[in-house]
Amino acid sequence: MAEARYQDLSNAERRDALEVVESASVHKAHLLEKDIWVVAALKVLFDAPFAEHLTFKGGTSLSKVWRAIRRFSEDVDITYDIRAFAPDLVAGSGDEALPPTRSQQKRWTRAIRARLVEWVRSEALPIVRDAFARAGFVVQVRADGDRIFIDYEPLFEETDFVRPEVKLEFGARSTGEPHTSKPVVCDAAPHLPDLIFPEARPSVMLAERTFWEKATAIHVYCRQERRRGERLSRHWHDLTRLDETGIAARALADRELALSVARHKAMFFSENDARGQRIDYEAAVSGGLQLIPTGTANAVLADDYARMQADGMLLGENETFDALMERCAEIEARANGPAA
Repeated sequence: MAEARYQDLSNAERRDALEVVESASVHKAHLLEKDIWVVAALKVLFDAPFAEHLTFKGGTSLSKVWRAIRRFSEDVDITYDIRAFAPDLVAGSGDEALPPTRSQQKRWTRAIRARLVEWVRSEALPIVRDAFARAGFVVQVRADGDRIFIDYEPLFEETDFVRPEVKLEFGARSTGEPHTSKPVVCDAAPHLPDLIFPEARPSVMLAERTFWEKATAIHVYCRQERRRGERLSRHWHDLTRLDETGIAARALADRELALSVARHKAMFFSENDARGQRIDYEAAVSGGLQLIPTGTANAVLADDYARMQADGMLLGENETFDALMERCAEIEARANGPAA
């Protein structure tokens, strides 16, 4: 029987508990600590009155729900179903809830951004703050535009890569589909059965769609030949792990899903390449995908990958940056093969 909640322990007791887990696992203590705050945040969100309209997505969902990637992921990406958030805008827009024209897209984006900032400030922020207090957690909760930051007092020395805060990033320009409901537990929980840790059951985006979300984001990075890559190398790492689990193969075989992602990004996330030409997302998922950056873009990505490794963000044995790029090149070749 569990005897105490984690949040009811003293700081010294929490520190001792997480150091025990660190010695018995591949997880570093400061990451175990932040993971608890991430799960607590998910519980707060998906116990909220608006939870039925939310979908958990992104890299943290791949780690915490699908267990498809071997790295620590710290930000919480949330989609508020646009059909519930802005029903007046999407009326008659079809199953994908996409604006019919680019001028309409600009109008939708302006309206949704303004509404989202107000919703975060007036509705989400008070609910999140009160829920943490009722659960017995001592935190500072603040809003910044369409994001909420949960600041906690760290038990361990801060690192350059991991900050003592959980960032909740909200969007409301998609339906969040396809999704399903799955349980989420803290990484420390299996090692300390006599403690009660936060648990959540969010609605989570299917990993196959997340594959295409990440692959197209990588494509943009490569085509823009960026000179900054802070905290971006994780996307390449994630693709290889999605490939290992078979998720990438299923995503590559799902032509309609790939085109759905392309249509959504073309409308809401239009980008230009390094020469000022608009990036064609549909071409990217139809045999023109680029996953390997060149020149300076490659070098800054390699440096970011090294920093991520040094801070323990990657769990267990991991390949070199060159080996990672080789594996991504193989995924690129399959994505651009005859089936595409």
